[in-house]
Amino acid sequence: MSKKKHLVVLSGAGISAESGIKTFRDSGGLWEGHDVMEVASPEGWRNNQELVQDFYNQRRKQLLTCEPNQAHYILADLEKDFEVSIITQNVDDLHERAGSSHVIHLHGELKKSQSTLDPTLVYDLDHWEIKKGDKCEKGSQLRPHIVWFGEQVPKMEEAMELAASADLFVVIGTSLQVYPAAGLVSYVAAGSKIYVIDPIMPEVNFRRKVITILESATNGVKTLEKMIKSEI
Repeated sequence: MSKKKHLVVLSGAGISAESGIKTFRDSGGLWEGHDVMEVASPEGWRNNQELVQDFYNQRRKQLLTCEPNQAHYILADLEKDFEVSIITQNVDDLHERAGSSHVIHLHGELKKSQSTLDPTLVYDLDHWEIKKGDKCEKGSQLRPHIVWFGEQVPKMEEAMELAASADLFVVIGTSLQVYPAAGLVSYVAAGSKIYVIDPIMPEVNFRRKVITILESATNGVKTLEKMIKSEI
């Protein structure tokens, strides 16, 4: 039996939007009515910890009402025929809930907290709220486990290695404007195919041929499934 091809997916806000999770990409830099720098930067945290905590508490509460959509489920199902790795810019757990077994989160995870003193201390949350006074084992306040603008992306090296090992690389629902994640396409080997699924083609110079599927995440992933299964 031949070895399964490695399918690597870079997913963005467009795939989660179809599950009812609001994005800030198409709303003038606002995220749920807030300037993103107020709620997604170290400066925002220093200026108003209460606002930032409440913002992510509400995002967690919202996530409890959301379910994976068909795009998530199809990607999970593709593990029957491919070795599938998901690199997601999303902080929700919808890929995992749909059944994908290898997911790395570039920008952190909503359902986890981390120490403000030691960012390597990360904890699973079994509830939706982080409160003032919730502390890590070293005694410092817990904060959302989110990679904010201006912070290092701890899993970037792992993502680069996955992109380089892809036989098929698929970009879903991301404008490819946020770096360093947007640079992952450049690590894909010259002989590997790149697919881009989005209703609007990202304004990016790929410097190589890409296969574009100008559809929503769910419809686009259905189209992708037919295209790549014909190659098995």
